[in-house]
Amino acid sequence: MRVTMTTSAAARPGRVNEDFTGAVPTAAVLVDGAGIPGSESLCRHGVAWYATRLGGALLGLLSPVRDRGLPALLAEAIEQVTDAHRDTCDVTDVIAPSAAVAVLRLSGGLVDYAVLGDATVVLDRTDGTPLVVSDPREVVISRSYEAALGATARGSTAHRRILRDLRSHRNQPGGFWVAKDDPRAADEAVTGSCPVSGLSGAALLSNGASGLVDRFGLCDWPEVMTALASGGPDGIIRRVRRAEARQGVAPDDATVAYCTGLDET
Repeated sequence: MRVTMTTSAAARPGRVNEDFTGAVPTAAVLVDGAGIPGSESLCRHGVAWYATRLGGALLGLLSPVRDRGLPALLAEAIEQVTDAHRDTCDVTDVIAPSAAVAVLRLSGGLVDYAVLGDATVVLDRTDGTPLVVSDPREVVISRSYEAALGATARGSTAHRRILRDLRSHRNQPGGFWVAKDDPRAADEAVTGSCPVSGLSGAALLSNGASGLVDRFGLCDWPEVMTALASGGPDGIIRRVRRAEARQGVAPDDATVAYCTGLDET
């Protein structure tokens, strides 16, 4: 497999990018870190550290051997990172750093995938109908908070209080699931596999990048995959930034990993 193009753009100049993406010959990983103002007092490392450590740990565990499923590998990676800072940070607090995760692995003529949280995997099938893998639970719950969040100033006490209440639904039955401190959350990942022979490529996207389709509705997934095949992720990111500016939406970190040569391992 060739991860021929990866692009990661921070939400604003001078701001630390809280996304991570990386690859090994048979796998690709994307981690979209999440946190809110005030979490620095809970975790001295920060969201970007969490995302990078989790992505690195997961890449180190991935192999082309399918003797362990992706949820088991993700659970081990979560446990490793949690152990690395549980003695110095309040890892269990609802606003402590967390992350959405997307994973792709090649093995034995199959592509395995896993999505936890609001990241997206798109498998570009040769028949022109992409298979889109996402986990809508966080988006569904977040919609009920949009009006209240929009009525308060970002960074204000009221805004932080609403965000804390939203995040109290994380890793709870009836809520949504992300990588944080509890490795059992990995069991909630959306998973599956399909034959490599029917695929021409694949993409992993953070929610900042997938918003071109699922937030702004400016194109569909076949158009995204065609754009990636012809021009790479940069054009997708630029279109997201223009959409955010036109609609007055606060920019988000946007990351795309585009994979080709899936049948070459």
